[in-house]
Amino acid sequence: MTTPGLTIAEILNQPAVVPLWPIVGRALGLAESTTYQLAAEGRLPIEVIRLGRRRVARTIDLHRFLGLVPQENGAGPACEAGSSAGNDEEAACEAASPVEQSIRTSK
Repeated sequence: MTTPGLTIAEILNQPAVVPLWPIVGRALGLAESTTYQLAAEGRLPIEVIRLGRRRVARTIDLHRFLGLVPQENGAGPACEAGSSAGNDEEAACEAASPVEQSIRTSK
């Protein structure tokens, strides 16, 4: 049985640290056993933190790996006022949610 992946909204709506399974594994599209195996081998693309028997990861690390963090230089999305986009694109940027804007500008 395959577990469905997480949506971007579900990923962005997580606390500061998240469990390795199901949050990190599902966000990366991995099976539970693969997630824990990669973590044990140190091959998971984000840092794994041990809290007793629990394995967690910082949400910001997951966001960075998935490309969901705004540019660190403070620049906003390309749809800001004054951009050279056409009228149709400007209207679409105003109507789009921040998640949709970050996806559109990160390509």
